[in-house]
This record gives sequence, structure tokens and C-alpha cells, in this order.
Amino acid sequence: GGLWNMVKGARNSPRGERMQGSISAIRARAPILGGNFAVWGGLFSSFDCSLVWLRRKEDPWNSIASGALTGGVLAARGGWRAASRSAAVGGVLLAMIEGLNIFLTKMLAENSAPPYAPPPPYQPPPMAPAPPTAAKPAAA
Repeated sequence: GGLWNMVKGARNSPRGERMQGSISAIRARAPILGGNFAVWGGLFSSFDCSLVWLRRKEDPWNSIASGALTGGVLAARGGWRAASRSAAVGGVLLAMIEGLNIFLTKMLAENSAPPYAPPPPYQPPPMAPAPPTAAKPAAA
């Protein structure tokens, strides 16, 4: 967002004032961009936590549904058509992010054999029973 506004401010400024124009454009749009990001993040987190509580499960489907719900709610002022399009885009975008996350997790995981169980502690072998001894004569 900042880079986009910097380029836009430089292009819309006269030749000698491009740096000042780009900085001015960034400073003018930064609070708006930050506020939009905060609203998106707050809605997404609210939907995500609600779905975790409702489903009693933490899996990628919660994030995908949260992205779709967030996109739909943020575009609801534009009508049902805009809300449904934005919800589809939000769901697809989050599905791609979650898919990439799963792919990278599996690719970067260490593919080694499971560790062996530690050997049992040392126990000396059992002693052989003592040989039978001759019976002593009974004292009279």
C-alpha cells in the first residue's frame, strides 16, 4: 500500500517535487490503509475464533470460511452480488494461502525415520540356582 501510494504521488507531482509528492501521498493515505487493514484483521480473527469455538476443531477450513465471510461482510454495502463475489474471492484466496502453507510444511519437514526407542536399563542376568547340598545328619 505504501509503495503504491508513493508511486502514485510521484506520478501526480510536478517534475521537481516528485519526492515530496510521494511522501505527501504516503502520509495522506497511511491512516486509511492502516484502518482498512485493522478492520479486515479484526473481522477475520472474530470469524476464525467463532468457527473454532463452534466446530470445536482447529483446521484450515476455519480460515477458508473466515476469509469468505470477511470478504462478504466487507462488501455487503455493495449488494448481494458484490458481497457474494467478494466472499468467493476471499475464500479462494485463503484456500490458496492454506494450501501453500500445508505444501510448504510437508516439503520442509524432515523426512527421517522415527527415532528408535531407548534401550531398556541394564539388568544383570539371573543367577543360577545353588546346587543341592547333602543333607546334614540330624543331631540326636
